[in-house]
Amino acid sequence: MSTITTVPCPTCGTPVEWGEQSPYRPFCSKRCQLIDLGEWADEEKRIPGDPAWLPEQDDENEY
Repeated sequence: MSTITTVPCPTCGTPVEWGEQSPYRPFCSKRCQLIDLGEWADEEKRIPGDPAWLPEQDDENEY
């Protein structure tokens, strides 16, 4: 017996079947995938934590 896993699209909430029939999973469409990519590129989304690089560190490493 095979169960179909369904997840909500992170962008619009539309249910998406998790399988090969959904090429943009976890997104419902290419549009939602690109909206999410744009949000990351515009730094609207970010991973919490300390930054790995600080601009003031550049001055310390100059010769």
